[in-house]
Amino acid sequence: MNFVNSLFGDGMLLTYGEAIFLTLKITLLGTLIAYIIGIPIGVLLYGTSKGSLFPNKPINAVTGVVVNVLRSVPFIILLVMTQPIAKFILGTKIGDNAFIVYLVIAAAPFVARMIESSFKEVDAGVIEAAQSMGSTNLQIIFKVLIPESKPSLIVGAAIAITTILGYTPMTYLIAGGGLGQLAIQFGLYRFDSKVMYMSSLLLIILVQILQEVLSFIAKKCDKRIKNK
Repeated sequence: MNFVNSLFGDGMLLTYGEAIFLTLKITLLGTLIAYIIGIPIGVLLYGTSKGSLFPNKPINAVTGVVVNVLRSVPFIILLVMTQPIAKFILGTKIGDNAFIVYLVIAAAPFVARMIESSFKEVDAGVIEAAQSMGSTNLQIIFKVLIPESKPSLIVGAAIAITTILGYTPMTYLIAGGGLGQLAIQFGLYRFDSKVMYMSSLLLIILVQILQEVLSFIAKKCDKRIKNK
């Protein structure tokens, strides 16, 4: 009973609730903006590749290099390197909103590659059939590629959102909040193992819930699986 009181007494339940809300806000908003930026880049990577909709080797090569470079930089280093960008956009380099900027810069290239990979899974015969009927590239993207790759895109979204959620503990580095900040600043640094483990457990639960929900949606959208 004393252990439960130490976890949820003296306002800790409210603190955990606020941390969960802030973590979800950072994760979902960061993922949404990363997809808004990453989808056009993924379409560009796919469309400009050899034998695709509008092949262009120079553009494909340059875009691919930029995406690969950003993906290869560890997040904590990228966070330091891109602080001037957050300062330019928001007027500050610290806080939750600045952290969302860093998340987007790190996640957008990752999203772009997943979009490209999902589109490449679409049967080439379906695309050729659409082209033979006079469909434009834009129509093929919106009426063929996206619908046909929807299950793969949703699975990719699950991977992206859980990956971004895994970055959120680093908010403490720039005076941000959330479960990560609670676990590290109030748990680890203050030698309160109960807060540290509880915050970590809540992060794991959030990851599992988001993963299961998106996986369920992906199965429902997959025409190859008979929905019972």
